[in-house]
Amino acid sequence: MSVKVEKLENNMAKLTIEVPAEELDKAIEKAYQKQKSQISIPGFRKGKVPRQMVEKMYGKEVFYEDAANEIIPDAYEKAYDECEENIVSTPKVEVVQIEAGKPFIFTAEVALKPEVTLGKYKGVTVDKIDVAVTDEEVDKAVADEAERNARSISVTDRAVKDGDEIILNFEGFVDGVAFQGGKGENYPLTIGSGQFIPGFEEQLVGKNIDEACDVNVTFPEDYQAAELAGKAAVFKCTVLEIKEKQLPEIDDEFAAEVSEFDTLDEYKADVKKKLEEKKVADAKNAKEDAVIEAIIADAKMDIPEAMIETQKRQMIEEFAQRIQSQGLSFDQYMQFTGMTPDSLLAQVAPQAESRIKSRLVLEAVAAAEKLEATDADIEAEIAKMAEEYKMDVEKVNELLGDAGKKQMAEDLAVNKAVEFVVENAKEK
Repeated sequence: MSVKVEKLENNMAKLTIEVPAEELDKAIEKAYQKQKSQISIPGFRKGKVPRQMVEKMYGKEVFYEDAANEIIPDAYEKAYDECEENIVSTPKVEVVQIEAGKPFIFTAEVALKPEVTLGKYKGVTVDKIDVAVTDEEVDKAVADEAERNARSISVTDRAVKDGDEIILNFEGFVDGVAFQGGKGENYPLTIGSGQFIPGFEEQLVGKNIDEACDVNVTFPEDYQAAELAGKAAVFKCTVLEIKEKQLPEIDDEFAAEVSEFDTLDEYKADVKKKLEEKKVADAKNAKEDAVIEAIIADAKMDIPEAMIETQKRQMIEEFAQRIQSQGLSFDQYMQFTGMTPDSLLAQVAPQAESRIKSRLVLEAVAAAEKLEATDADIEAEIAKMAEEYKMDVEKVNELLGDAGKKQMAEDLAVNKAVEFVVENAKEK
């Protein structure tokens, strides 16, 4: 296999990857073997049609697509490893030549890590953040705790009001026809939560238990289900149950129930202490962000769009994994929020660009100041991971491998760069 690299504008590159003809022939044969049980031609038993006959009937290119899909992932991975360039995006692949008996050639257009020209990064000035905690903030925190400890009481003598938790049956119709995914039974909904599309929950206020009603809404123009986007819908609804929150009295008894303290004054003092600790931690993070933003503003870098696109998709994958761990599928989230893949990509774009810029300038600072992770740093981080995941250190070492340890070393160097720029920053 051979790899040629052509540098393009805006930190892009095109890799031309050539795979020997014999590898393509093997992949074509593999595609045939995989598909032959599904191939039926008169005069032959199913699964027994010779490859030559299939190619004669349907053309030699009949297995090319599957063969290409078989070759490209491994070939690109090898090219990635061989290439001395620092690739920072998923490849945009295009097949150049595919023909039995000839080398298989394809190109992969990728983004390369841009160089950073640092401006001022030592002695950056940022605003000082007030970390004092007021009595009003303490009272609000206590009230929030009371809200979390509220009891849900079933209500039968009044209609739905804002803030109620209800159990609902509903079915949606567009132009008088029920649509897929528009029906729910015994569905729990908090009025005012914004869980459903705009206008839905508000129309349930004032409705009584077992009272059938129509809720009229219009799906957003960018709704994820294209067949519903921008269309008016009618939901046939029936409220089955109404519950309201009953807040506890905020007194010594409440303090004893929600904390280790016997009196409300002791509990409030502890709440204040924890709020102060949180404000200090938040101020530290805010200072880091402000310092890094100032360094970014004074630095120069040309970030390829493909790099941002890759970061956006990675962030969405991470988000999807988080909500799935909470019991909600990504499709359900999209349906409930009315978002589309494109609108979600657009939403994360600023954060994706910010992440990239932050990482690039901090890597540049680490290089400029010769900040590196020592063997002791890496060993300590591995020991920390082993303790966190309750695994043997040897097992963590094995799972990380050389690539994982290399990434860890880079991350630790970036952390040192953060500490360096913050320690050298000034507050006003």
